[in-house]
Parts: sequence; structure tokens; C-alpha cells
Amino acid sequence: MRVLVAGAGISGLAAARGLIAAGHEVVVLEQAPGLRLGGGAITLWCNGTAILGDIGVDLEGTGRRLTAMRLRTAGGHPVLELDLEALAERFGSAARVLPRGSLITLLDGGLPGGTVRFGARVTEVRGDGDGVRVRTRTGEEYRGDFLVGADGVHSRVRAHVLGDAPAALTGAAIWQGLTPAPFDLGSVTTLMIGRQGDFGYASAGDGLMQWFFDVPWSPDAPRENKPLELLRRRFAGWASPVEQVLDSLRDGDAELFPHTRHKVPCRWGEGRCVLLGDAAHSMPPVGAQGANQALEDVATLVDCLATVTEPAEVVGVYSARRRRRAALASTVASNTLAVSGPRTLMQSERLMRMNGAAPPRLATRGFGRLLSALSDRI
Repeated sequence: MRVLVAGAGISGLAAARGLIAAGHEVVVLEQAPGLRLGGGAITLWCNGTAILGDIGVDLEGTGRRLTAMRLRTAGGHPVLELDLEALAERFGSAARVLPRGSLITLLDGGLPGGTVRFGARVTEVRGDGDGVRVRTRTGEEYRGDFLVGADGVHSRVRAHVLGDAPAALTGAAIWQGLTPAPFDLGSVTTLMIGRQGDFGYASAGDGLMQWFFDVPWSPDAPRENKPLELLRRRFAGWASPVEQVLDSLRDGDAELFPHTRHKVPCRWGEGRCVLLGDAAHSMPPVGAQGANQALEDVATLVDCLATVTEPAEVVGVYSARRRRRAALASTVASNTLAVSGPRTLMQSERLMRMNGAAPPRLATRGFGRLLSALSDRI
């Protein structure tokens, strides 16, 4: 089929790679004038890296392979440690942190020239029985047999197809950046949790460090021109390496991204149009599930288009296969964030220390079961 894809982010480009590999003709419509390479780094769990391998994306030498994940209290006391190497052996694919721009470049590099049309913002979507028509802001019209809405949390395609409410703010935001590492980070990703919020960091390869601070946030709050002062006040007294990381930064290094969450719909589209990634199920970045769930969407959609004979029936089958797992991922991300409130018990340093006796093998097994519950691939 001729498939139109709205959005040239991770999910849109991955969908294009998978669909082209399956024999479809693909045109990607991107509103920006070029590839958007910013956005810090992303964490890909075993399912995400496996799906990328399935569509021909070789991550070897890009970013940093993760061997362990550590959870600490604000005082630095160990809570959990996960053996990610054991999970890599179990699932046949390793977790990895890499700059978002690097992944976008890899995905785009495997596409035929001219696949992505830049400056093409979708303004109108119309189904015409045996296909779909898309009009852009510049007045150009594209016709295809199928449309994939991968245009992010503020999806124009979702607004046209579902007409529901936009993604809701959760009351939290993330300050994050991708900067030179001030010390050797190894191959471990670390998360520290306390009453003031969350702090995490990991190597993204090539001497770079991905770091983030999750904090309470309101759209009515005044614009913060000196975020590092805010973070130093809020996270004062936290154990190493919080102060060392903050001392290595400049205010321009920190970007603010409010947390949003969609209600995961029962049907992820209509007619010959489907949604995937943040357009279907935006969720807080806690647990790094967003990109991994988007890649799960891609794998499932490619399979549905190959196995469902009637294109108009793809939406129903695809939605049924993805809805439960995406909803679970969204729930996990939304209910494991200290600054939003649900994790009240986990905010207590004393309680976390008391519950920090789980052996690494048991904790690893539990995390592996969670990944399996969220994935059709592993």
C-alpha cells in the first residue's frame, strides 16, 4: 500500500523503516523544516532495542549499553539494583541509552531519498472510502491507502480523527539535559528518589551524560530563568553526585518539559487512519516507557498490515492488541512519580531503606516480568 506517515520523530521514522521493509510505499510528512535532533537522550529497554534490530537499525557503537540500574534514596542509600546484563541474555537484546538525535539520524539514514517531506504540517484529514487524503498548511494534498498519525503529543491527526481532549498536564515537569560527563559514569543508570522529586543520570556514550530532575510544576508558575538555582535549593542536602552534577551545568543546559498524559483510547483511529506513539498514548517519562511503547506500536502495526486482509479492519485489530499494554505502561509511569503524589509511601527515606533488602536477582526478575508484560516482542 501507499502509506502516509505524519511526523518524523522516533515513532514516525521507525514506522517508515518497518513499513518499507514490509514492502509498502511510504511518504513521511514533517512540519519542521528539517530533522529535529534535539531532546537529550533516551533509554531503550530490551524490547525497544530488539524491535529496532528487527527493522534493520544497528545500534552497536551508538550511545552506551547498560549493564545495571540502581535505585537510591535522596540520602544515597541503596534500595534496588537490577542486573540488565542478565535481562539482555534472557531477552536477546540489551538496554541502551543514546542521544535522541543519534537515533533519529540512524532511522532517517536507512530511508530512501525523498521519503520525508519537510515543511508539511497536516491541517486536514479526509477519508474517501478506499483511501485517505491529507492536506498540508501550504495547500499540498497527499493521497494514500493508509495514514499513520505519529505526530506527537499535540497530534493534529488525533484531533481530526478522534476529536477528543488534548493530553492533560500531570502537575510535574522534568528539567533535563545532555552534557559532558563530569566523572566516569560507567554503564549503570541511577535513579534517586526523595520528597523533593527525582534525580537520574546515565552515560549516553561519547563522554556525554543524560541527566534529569523531576519536580512539581504548574503552568501558572512564573518562567524560571535560572533553573540551576531552583534545583540547588530544591535538592540541597541530597547525596552525591547531585551537587557535582549541578556544579558541572550552566543554566542554558537545562530544558523544561511538562509531563503530559493522554487517556488511552479504546480505538486508536478510524477508517484507514491509526495513531501511534505519543499521538496515541503520551505518558510521563518516568520509567522511560514512551519511546519503547512507540516502538511496540510500530512492530504491531507492521504485523497487522501484513496479516489483516481488509485495511479498514486494521484499526480494530491493532487497537485491541496494543491498548492493554500501553494503558499499563501509562499507569506505571503515572503512579511511580514521587512529585505527583501517588508514591506517598515511597517518599519516606526510612520506609525505602526498610524495603531495600530485595536481592538483586529477585528485583531483576520482577523488572523482567514487567518488561514482558509491556511488550509483545520479548
